[in-house]
Amino acid sequence: MARHRVVIVGSGFGGLAAAQALAGADVAVTVIDRRNHHLFQPLLYQVATASLGTAEIAWPIRHILRKRQEVTTLLATVTGVDVSGKEVVLEDGSRVGYDSLILATGARHAYFGHDDWETFAPGLKTLEDATTIRRKLLLAFEAAEREPDPEKRQALLTFVIIGAGPTGVELAGAIVELARVTLTGEFRHIKPSEARVVLIEGGQRVLANFKPELSDYTLKALRELGVMVELGEAVSAVDAHGVVYGGKRLDAETIIWAAGVQASPAAKWLGLEPDRAGRVKVAADLSVPGHGEIFVVGDTASITMPDSKPVPGVGDAAKQGGKHAAGVIRARLAGDMTAMPFRYKHAGDLATIGKRAAVIDFGWIQLKGGIAWWAWGIAHIYFLIDTKNRLFVALNWLWIYLSGQRSARLITQGEAEAKAPSRK
Repeated sequence: MARHRVVIVGSGFGGLAAAQALAGADVAVTVIDRRNHHLFQPLLYQVATASLGTAEIAWPIRHILRKRQEVTTLLATVTGVDVSGKEVVLEDGSRVGYDSLILATGARHAYFGHDDWETFAPGLKTLEDATTIRRKLLLAFEAAEREPDPEKRQALLTFVIIGAGPTGVELAGAIVELARVTLTGEFRHIKPSEARVVLIEGGQRVLANFKPELSDYTLKALRELGVMVELGEAVSAVDAHGVVYGGKRLDAETIIWAAGVQASPAAKWLGLEPDRAGRVKVAADLSVPGHGEIFVVGDTASITMPDSKPVPGVGDAAKQGGKHAAGVIRARLAGDMTAMPFRYKHAGDLATIGKRAAVIDFGWIQLKGGIAWWAWGIAHIYFLIDTKNRLFVALNWLWIYLSGQRSARLITQGEAEAKAPSRK
């Protein structure tokens, strides 16, 4: 008798958790992803700001699953799902059949109807995004070194981050320290310490999902670090040379988007009406209504808990969702058709502010300052996949903590020449 075929689309937190939770089950698993690596997204901003290299937060999927003989890994791009035929459609026209399907396809940046802004304000979701932003940051300093005009030089040394959630806050702190600590003494015609980092948030608080006292602490810590925080100011325009917010124009050659996310096109693949963020509205057990063999987890799924709170789009929620979907499949294969509603357990919210402070909200306890930074670091090192990466990241952070130096300051991709942008 043929094994039950489980296809998992996406190898992020949700997809990998599902594959691991199916270990030992009488199934044949196929993992499909358009990239060959699993990415630890919470540390992506450290690649963007030259603290870590790409290989320290990403691992080849084939290597992770190499001991699982029942697992086939495919490097391919999914373009659709044939629901009636129970097949996943790939970009080259080929198809992969399934008996159970788990969609863990994540999310991308949302520009709130201004998709043209992406050209000027890249977001941070992939390794490619991170290396692109790192390149922009480092080239801005190189171009400023050669720019004789004071106004143009100031624009080159102005870094704007749109959105003050965890990613925006962490980027802002890291860029300030890159400029004011790491690059000190390396240039002859500019002072990197004079760089301006501007964090723009349309709401009234940074880290709006945290408790108000932690948001207040973060705001104070950012400003003490030297970040210019602009609250209650919605961005109305973005172009190659700056932004407009609150009716004011700010010239800046480097703009980073951290304001919102949009789910993958999974709802479109399934022929379903998505919610406003593009997510699939799933049943209590994370299956698609009317198609119990299809599960959607992580950022792609829209589900509300019994307390009426939505499940947040964080890595731990994706992990729990992937494990739950795998558990439902295993139970059904064992003949247990009992309803298994998903119950999300929130582990807490964490964000770091530079290299010496952080905020942590575990619900039952809140931490801030230096002790929170150490707890944040230990937690992130613990969740890295293998011992080598844990050791490398820990040593890297210790070196940065003691010396301020970042070792991953390589300008890669494209031409290395720093050209001051034309402002005709």
